[in-house]
Amino acid sequence: MSGNAEESQRLTGRMRRNLLLLACCQAIGQAGNTMMASATALSVISFYANRDLATLPMTLQHLGVMLSAFPAGLLMQRFGRRVGFKLGSICGMVGAVTISLGLYHAMFPLMCLGGFILGYAVASLQMYRFAAVELAPPAYRAKTISWVTAGGVAAGILGPSIARLTHDQMVPLYLATYASMFVLHLIVFTLMSFIEFPPPPRAAAAGTGRAEAPPRPLREIAAQPRFVVAVTAAMMAYGVMSFLMSASPLAIVACGMPHAEAHWVIFLHVMGMFVPSFFTGALITRFGETRIMALGLLVLALGVGCGLAGISAWHFRLGLMLNGVGWNFLFVGATALVTTCYRPNERGKTQSLNDFLIFGTTATASFLAGLLQEHLGWFVLNWFSLGLLTVVGAAIVWLALRQPRRAVA
Repeated sequence: MSGNAEESQRLTGRMRRNLLLLACCQAIGQAGNTMMASATALSVISFYANRDLATLPMTLQHLGVMLSAFPAGLLMQRFGRRVGFKLGSICGMVGAVTISLGLYHAMFPLMCLGGFILGYAVASLQMYRFAAVELAPPAYRAKTISWVTAGGVAAGILGPSIARLTHDQMVPLYLATYASMFVLHLIVFTLMSFIEFPPPPRAAAAGTGRAEAPPRPLREIAAQPRFVVAVTAAMMAYGVMSFLMSASPLAIVACGMPHAEAHWVIFLHVMGMFVPSFFTGALITRFGETRIMALGLLVLALGVGCGLAGISAWHFRLGLMLNGVGWNFLFVGATALVTTCYRPNERGKTQSLNDFLIFGTTATASFLAGLLQEHLGWFVLNWFSLGLLTVVGAAIVWLALRQPRRAVA
């Protein structure tokens, strides 16, 4: 009996260590992504005359995430998480170098290429939340997603702080920021060597000698009401968040405020995105995914309301912070709901489809952000966001009216 207790304690300690390291990778990798959001539009307009396209490198990053979702997910399904995540870090380093060269030589297409390459790194980063579920027992599903997502708190401090400290340290502006991004991806690459990931599903099944049920067609998995609602909610949450976050630096500077104010607003936004993760998992465990998703929808709507109420510094600060909090509740709840929709041997394609749809929406939102901000203004962006949130509300109500959730067969 004591031997079993010691083994259980050892496994728990190992689980916590792996989750802590994964959360550190989330923090450092997400810091690089936060720096990209802070620096892209402002670095582009420093040399490129067409301000309508200021967010295009960021848009191409989201496009890269969308197109990388299936390759990244299927590669991890076949070769394991560590191989997939290390490849993502390599792409992060290559992307950071490419976008740095584009800025240094004032070559806008090269900056766009760098953003696209960084998309694979971000696609891998987004898989951390699914990897967290595999590192712990099923009862900890929502909590592990929340714990690893909470690594973004450090990212929210680290990313904007590095952007503020480095944006004017080299010529041209923000070159040192992109150089710092390379270092962050190198650190993540190193940390991945110390995380003990479980073997891929096929290898695990072979080790136990048990035959798995054959995987279902993707269309059958995607037709489940829970999957439809989870993906719809995550798409709209990320779409609204990206839409307003990408445009906010341009809107802030257009209102006559300094670049430093844009960095401060992005900091508050990222804090809103990730600080709630310390308790989101516990809330989901107690109240269920759909109720927390509905709460996130309400908070997101309040953030949009702040954006419509005025254009002072505090309207931007409070609005973008609430935007982040609402995103957290909606996105973590949707992710937890998605993990109930697939079997282990279906996870690669299901997670890939989920992220493909999410980041297709995000790519579109980030591209339209700069365009609409320049031609129609900040208020129109916020009204458009309310329309997207209405879609989420309808989806959550539809799921709530259906039969109670059942476990995956």
